[in-house]
Amino acid sequence: MELDLSPKLPKKVYGGDGGSYFAWCPEELPMLRDGNIGASKLALEKYGFALPRYSDSPKVAYVLQGAGTAGIVLPEKEEKVIEIKKGDSIALPFGVVTWWFNNEDTELVILFLGETHKAHKAGQFTDFYLTGSNGIFTGFSTEFVGRAWDLDEATVKKLVGSQTGNGIVKIDASLKMPSPKKGDREGFVLNCLEAPLDVDIKNGGRVVVLNTKNLPLVGEVGFGADLVRIDGHCMCSPGFSCDSALQVTYIVGGSGRVQIVGADGKRVLETHVKAGYMFIVPRFCVVSKIADSDGLSWFSIVTTPDPIFTHLAGRTSVWKALSPEVLQAAFKVSPEVEKAFRSKRTSDAIFFPPSN
Repeated sequence: MELDLSPKLPKKVYGGDGGSYFAWCPEELPMLRDGNIGASKLALEKYGFALPRYSDSPKVAYVLQGAGTAGIVLPEKEEKVIEIKKGDSIALPFGVVTWWFNNEDTELVILFLGETHKAHKAGQFTDFYLTGSNGIFTGFSTEFVGRAWDLDEATVKKLVGSQTGNGIVKIDASLKMPSPKKGDREGFVLNCLEAPLDVDIKNGGRVVVLNTKNLPLVGEVGFGADLVRIDGHCMCSPGFSCDSALQVTYIVGGSGRVQIVGADGKRVLETHVKAGYMFIVPRFCVVSKIADSDGLSWFSIVTTPDPIFTHLAGRTSVWKALSPEVLQAAFKVSPEVEKAFRSKRTSDAIFFPPSN
């Protein structure tokens, strides 16, 4: 049976006055389960507070919209209180405890992408909440909680039963949350809209790659990520991941067309995408994108910490490496046609503006 590769929107899992949590379902996007990939979004309204939790999967968080505060506690480390804003990427390894808070008028929206090889359910994240109506305290008896934290029964009941919210709550404006510490961002956050560009093609596109060099925690997460922005009507060169990685792509902004070609030269996806949709490129398949007039930007994870891509157009493409005689025989064309083919796209560019 052929896999459904068509882009999908997430579905709301839970929420309330403080905000909502959305996730992509393996039932609707089978490549999530087959590739052991999870994807979700957190949207917090003003004074929305995502209760402390840890996950069964390593993730990369990307702030799509707004600004706020995040609390991050690595195993046996002190809490880091971090100011977050649009464009921020945060690597979240196994065992990290996080909370998220929005004290701004604009909705705070965060994308989470990660692997689920060791998760309870393939293709989706399972969060374990420290507090709330479904928090870990509610599963223990009063006796166990009292003995573990040396508390009397009355205090235990208040501690366990006072927070009736589930996952996301809206807190009172008078409650002062921890203030971000400037130095806490270092080593935890990379802003993809401000970081040095790894690729910058005039009138073409720009790329920022998250890897172990600019965000060391990526090594503990086990996969890399990138933010790609291409200008109106520009094309991203056809290419594939040559180290057997999957590409999970979320459309951040704009719109455009996508084609994916698989084995036996078969086009396995041809579609139009816009902001909010996500799709997955299977291993070794070749993908290319062309932006509409408003441009196209996407945030992707690749299931290896330092991905290697092969582009099939441009000076560094494999076509330029092959000898003329091989290309003539392979395409069954004349030397003139082979020369015309080889002479095009002689720059290092991987983004191509529209032809005049």
